[in-house]
Amino acid sequence: MSELIESPCVKVCAIDPTTGWCLGCGRSMREIASWSTLPADSRRAVLSQLADRKAAIPDRDKRARAYRLPGS
Repeated sequence: MSELIESPCVKVCAIDPTTGWCLGCGRSMREIASWSTLPADSRRAVLSQLADRKAAIPDRDKRARAYRLPGS
């Protein structure tokens, strides 16, 4: 059985036009779309990059609040 690695989605779904990363989770559109089929080692590799990516998005926290999905 494959290792379960939860999605890093935080229900803030908006792509930063400069970096191409989600303001909420820091993944690219390709990573988001393929998450359910990515092997565990690929998911871990993506997860290891997310904190640095999110830190590199200008005004991410402020901008992300405007995109929080209802009920989250």
